[in-house]
Amino acid sequence: MRAASESSVVERLDDGEKDKKKKRRSNRRSKQTSASSASCNSGNEAHGLVSECSGNIRTPIHADALLSDSSLRQQEIKICSPNEQGLSTATNVSFTSVPPLHFNEHQMDPPDLQTIQRNGGGVCSKPCSEPVDSSIIHTNKDLVPSGQTGVYVQRNYYSPHWSMEIVEKALEKGDVFKALFRVNAHNRLEAYCKIDGVPTDVLISGIHAQNRAVDGDIVAVKIDPLALWTKMKGSNGTGNVTAPVECSNLLTEDNEVEGNILMQVGKVDADSEFVNYCNCPAQDKEDVNHGPTTYGNNPYFEKKGLNNIYASPVSSSPLDALEPVTHDGHDAASDNLSISSYGAQGEVTNAVENMCSLVNSFPSKRPTGRVVAIVERSPRRESIIGHLNVRPAFPLRDICRKDAKKNKKMVSGCEYIHFMPTDLKFPKMMLLVRDLPDSMKKRLQSGDATLEMDLVAARIDNWSQESPCPQAHILHIFGRGGEIQPHLDAILFENAVCVSEFSPEALSCLPYVSWEVPLKEFQSRMDLRNLCVFTIDPSTASDLDDALSIEKLSNGNFRVGIHIADVSYFVLPNTTIDSEAQSRSTSVYMVQRKLSMLPPSFSEDIGSLNPGVDRLVVSMLLDINLDGDVLDRWIGRAVIKSCCKLSYEHAQDIIDGVIDVESSNTIEAHYPKVHGHFEWPDVITSVKNLYEISRVLKEKRFNNGALRLESPKVVFLFDEDGIPYDSMLSERKESNFLVEEFMLLANRTAAEVICRAYPDAALLRRHPEPNLRKLRELEAFCNKHGLELDSSSSGLLQQSLEKIREKLKGDPTLCYILISYATKPMQLAQYFCSGDLKDKQSDWGHYALAVSAYTHFTSPLRRYPDIIVHRMLLAVIEAEEIYLEHEKTLQVKKGDAVRARYFTGMNFVKEAAESVEGKKALSASALKHGVPCTELLADVAAYCNARKLACRNVKDACDKLYMWVLLKKKEVLLSEARILGLGPRFMSIYVQKLAIERRIYYDEVPGLNVEWLDATSTLVLSMSTDKRAFRRGSLGKWRAFEVVVLLSCPYDLEDAKDGINECDEVKMRGGDLRSRPDSSGTEIEAAVFPLTLRLLATVPVALHAVGGEDGPLDIGVRLFMSSYLR
Repeated sequence: MRAASESSVVERLDDGEKDKKKKRRSNRRSKQTSASSASCNSGNEAHGLVSECSGNIRTPIHADALLSDSSLRQQEIKICSPNEQGLSTATNVSFTSVPPLHFNEHQMDPPDLQTIQRNGGGVCSKPCSEPVDSSIIHTNKDLVPSGQTGVYVQRNYYSPHWSMEIVEKALEKGDVFKALFRVNAHNRLEAYCKIDGVPTDVLISGIHAQNRAVDGDIVAVKIDPLALWTKMKGSNGTGNVTAPVECSNLLTEDNEVEGNILMQVGKVDADSEFVNYCNCPAQDKEDVNHGPTTYGNNPYFEKKGLNNIYASPVSSSPLDALEPVTHDGHDAASDNLSISSYGAQGEVTNAVENMCSLVNSFPSKRPTGRVVAIVERSPRRESIIGHLNVRPAFPLRDICRKDAKKNKKMVSGCEYIHFMPTDLKFPKMMLLVRDLPDSMKKRLQSGDATLEMDLVAARIDNWSQESPCPQAHILHIFGRGGEIQPHLDAILFENAVCVSEFSPEALSCLPYVSWEVPLKEFQSRMDLRNLCVFTIDPSTASDLDDALSIEKLSNGNFRVGIHIADVSYFVLPNTTIDSEAQSRSTSVYMVQRKLSMLPPSFSEDIGSLNPGVDRLVVSMLLDINLDGDVLDRWIGRAVIKSCCKLSYEHAQDIIDGVIDVESSNTIEAHYPKVHGHFEWPDVITSVKNLYEISRVLKEKRFNNGALRLESPKVVFLFDEDGIPYDSMLSERKESNFLVEEFMLLANRTAAEVICRAYPDAALLRRHPEPNLRKLRELEAFCNKHGLELDSSSSGLLQQSLEKIREKLKGDPTLCYILISYATKPMQLAQYFCSGDLKDKQSDWGHYALAVSAYTHFTSPLRRYPDIIVHRMLLAVIEAEEIYLEHEKTLQVKKGDAVRARYFTGMNFVKEAAESVEGKKALSASALKHGVPCTELLADVAAYCNARKLACRNVKDACDKLYMWVLLKKKEVLLSEARILGLGPRFMSIYVQKLAIERRIYYDEVPGLNVEWLDATSTLVLSMSTDKRAFRRGSLGKWRAFEVVVLLSCPYDLEDAKDGINECDEVKMRGGDLRSRPDSSGTEIEAAVFPLTLRLLATVPVALHAVGGEDGPLDIGVRLFMSSYLR
């Protein structure tokens, strides 16, 4: 009954909305006229504010000026400055600072009045005569949609933020929710907030509803009543979309654009971040998901207080070492956005449950809301990359002089310029000229036009409710935006990557290069130098932190050795080098450069498992039968001597039979040398045996429900000057999977040992289940196109994808698209402290690997979490030895047999670990090896998550940069593309050669007719000889024909050049552009008008580099067409 009532309310609302739209259409011109009149009467101060936001001196008046001059009254709410509110910096977990390569759009100007009305802007139809008292803010405003409160004081652009005291009370009552604020990369007026436990993101539409929040902020969100929720884009029925969308098309929050059918690939949206496996560094063999100074003067990057993580042991008393540790002093918001961390958990839980009930009852409706406070600022505010727009500085001088005469209190230095972020999710900002660096002031005063070509970094200082855009100041100047190095520097700066050299104090903590294994280590460790041990890594790898060995036992089983560099022997807790390592957290891999977590003199020599030298390791010897079952294991410290350094290519040659035992005597010189008493037949036999075991392990893992989502990745080919001249798609081979299987096995084994011994203080890695709604969308799309997909579990999803791969063998591009899209619902794998989820062990699991516990153990040279896990594992081993000595003493008296392994063996003896002597041993060894306590370990996990994400962002940004450089050098690259999304305004395409997705906008293009057929979701494009076609939008919306279409003429090549830019002419000089091969030699035929397109169709496109010195880097794309018309 309740649902029916709510449904009727929604229906009445829809009818009302239709009537309102008709009235708005009929009165639009009169409103615009009156609005223009009102704006002309505004004072110089309001005029200046609008100019600050517009960035265009020719059209300085916008709707914001109208708001500032309206008669609306301001709410009487306590206005607090950021410091008064006690705002903290948002956790680094939300730090995702790489700007995406955007589509062919200009920098977004502030919306006009109509746009603000459509997107929740704050224009009230009737003035409010009474002020709103702060005591009723939570009740009366419930009936007002987001961004349309209608209570603005003159010259105030935004509502004041609630004080933290009010926010805390509202959070406890469940009146507001705390959430991460994410902005749509394609439309800054749309943002989404993910509330923990709610399946659908909340839409925050319009600049006023967003209320000065920026991407990455943690905000307090007030949810609108159900009657004011918007239609879910992609749902049936009338709504905001201009064209109905059939169920076979997929829409996602951060990519929904009005009126388009869209299947989005490879994006990270507000409610689920996923790991694109093909983008992970090649060195991540097992991650299948997946006081240093900062660069320049970036103020964001700090040690975050992590240097004292060893200040207290796991427990203050050895006897209660494994007791639960409270989180009284830990801010749960720092790494968990769950609102249930507040005291009134029952009320909060009920609020979330009620929200979920409404969302599930009305699946076609999307929740909407507004930001009422910024709880924690995003670290992204600290370093934003962009260009300068100096034009506003000069005309404002005259305005300032006039205003100064009227108001002598005004400062004379009111001149400002604009800062235009390269990431369009951020608003344009104001930079006061008086605050610019001296070098910039001189260039500005001299009229240096090249100032706008420089790439700079800025920090947001303030954004008051009276200002349409934030005020910022310059942090760093990188250089010309058209050059590679300034962009590389900016990428590192923006992601707070440390590029400084290691301090002398840190280097003094490590041994000299001439170091040799001490005699006492041979005595205390297992000597495994008699084994045929070798490494398998990328050919360019220099830090070798894992090696393998295999022996065939007399019973027919195999003993596999997994040997990991014993970095924790050298990097001790509470040392300078440990502080350096944890602050860097991970090695950063760029396309042509690596920034090591540890000094290269150590990570590439003493700590690296180089062949022919003795090295210290932590080894796992696993007895495995032919069915892939681990029957027994030994874990401990050892000494090895690697006999050979193999690359993946060498190992693949052995697997493929290019090298075998018979031909080993004639191995060519480019193969590596085998050291010691071993020869090539020993290495070949070991690799083949390891390969056979890895195949069994892999098959068993997938039978148990594991999931692998992998697509080819782009590899660049460089000339001798380091400039890319071509690219190719690369896929992993069997040799990669060989190493991966044993690294996965070692990580699972380490996780099993440490979480059993230290259930409250184990550093683990979890991968949450994917977004269910997005999986259902993927299922619907596949079923519509005759592809059966079952996503009810990771195992069934994997089986379905394998069947689809087999079915689409003749269409690999579509297969890659579907595999890529299947990664979108996947969430981001993260490190966590087991004590944080002690009562929710079901959340420990790793969805993709289908295991209950997982961690990182195998890469301590380049990941700090692995060092922590090594210390935990060694603490368990030592505690086992202590307890074993105690048991021997007791059993000798009794004459009973003694177990060999209580804590690290196949069967964990829980009674021993929970005994008084077991607790003492575990606590003492944890203190000795520097195992952090629960609270501090949670901070370490959150920080490492942020740095790992930043590392991935750096790599992705570098890939995009070199892709841009490649296209700039080629000038025009012809390729085929598949249509992923289609609608009346734009199409979304996937270019397999570069593994990227782009959009082509064709609305508002003079000379191009667009016909969208709703019934069949078909697009028809045709040329018009009248290029003076009516332009429906504003000047900033229409696009030139040449921006959308690269046109070639069949009979007269010279005439065709009239509509083609210079870079296209250069490519055309070599021959007819109607049919040209791409870089792979494939002929690309130009399409002809009229062009009829449907979803998943193939279309020829031309790609080129956009931006550089005149704006953000981008990959431009146009339709490649041929026509007799010009």
